[in-house]
Amino acid sequence: GSCGDDLFPSLSQTTIVSQLFQSTPSFRRELRSGWIAFGCLGGWVCSTRNDTRSLVQKSSVCARSSTARTSHRRTLAYQTTMQTVASSFLGTAMPKVAAARNVTSMRRTVAKKKATPSSMWYGPDRPKFLGPYSGDTPAYLTGEYPGDYGWDTAGFSADPETFAAYREAELMHARWAMLGALGCITPELLSTYGGVDFKEPVWFKAGSQVLTEGGLDYLGNPGLVHAQSIIAIVITQVILMGAVEGYRVNGGPAGEGLDKNYPGGDYFDPLGLADDPDTFAELKVKEIKNGRLAMVAMFGFFAQAIVTGKGPLENLLDHLSSPGAVNAFKYATNFVPGQ
Repeated sequence: GSCGDDLFPSLSQTTIVSQLFQSTPSFRRELRSGWIAFGCLGGWVCSTRNDTRSLVQKSSVCARSSTARTSHRRTLAYQTTMQTVASSFLGTAMPKVAAARNVTSMRRTVAKKKATPSSMWYGPDRPKFLGPYSGDTPAYLTGEYPGDYGWDTAGFSADPETFAAYREAELMHARWAMLGALGCITPELLSTYGGVDFKEPVWFKAGSQVLTEGGLDYLGNPGLVHAQSIIAIVITQVILMGAVEGYRVNGGPAGEGLDKNYPGGDYFDPLGLADDPDTFAELKVKEIKNGRLAMVAMFGFFAQAIVTGKGPLENLLDHLSSPGAVNAFKYATNFVPGQ
């Protein structure tokens, strides 16, 4: 009672209680908790009058005179009572402030995790073979494999096992085609621009030197590899290529438990290009796209060799020197190779 008299010297206790009963119904319930809540409520009113010193002094008197401060449970009850009494006067202002503080605290302590986007070359939204005019693609072409553009008009890949076998065959042919295309062009490039003396730089004629008296020197260097026996070449290729292919398909000392199409590991990926899954997925797409282009290029090399009897680089230089005269129309009716 003395605490209330000191906090409100200009008003009687009857006047204060009547005003509080009229201002908010919730105060009727909170008043039953005792003069502790009422005295602290008076301290809050004093703070609105900018009487901070009086608030600190009178609140400390109330705290010392109250027996509720003797236990942790009563302290929690006191704090809960104060929040409820104050919210009855402030309405929804304090909940909003508390919510804003909670949001700010969470924003400072919780970091958002960035989701890794999937590659655009996979899944149902991948690019199709005719772009937006592709229409409905076969249901079995789900975009799981790299290089799947949804094109299979003949239905070759309708069976899952057949699809997997064709994909393996395509991948192997693509890799050999990339090596073959490089091997067809390199001797001509070195002979034309590098000054390397090849007896025969054209790819489909180079192998015939093995049957000649002097044999074949790889890259024109007799100290590198000198091939003169066709039998020795065949045996060497069968052993080396057979061993590598056997390891790839069946596993072996360097390929136990690895994927037969993408073995990777320390022996087949020493540079670690496939360590990152996203990078590995992109490299698969690049490999099959370049491999398909290389297969088309090899087919063109075969056709040029039959029609013109020249190598790919020589055919290109002839066409660039006279595009109107040296082109496909010139050889359209020529069925005699080399003429």
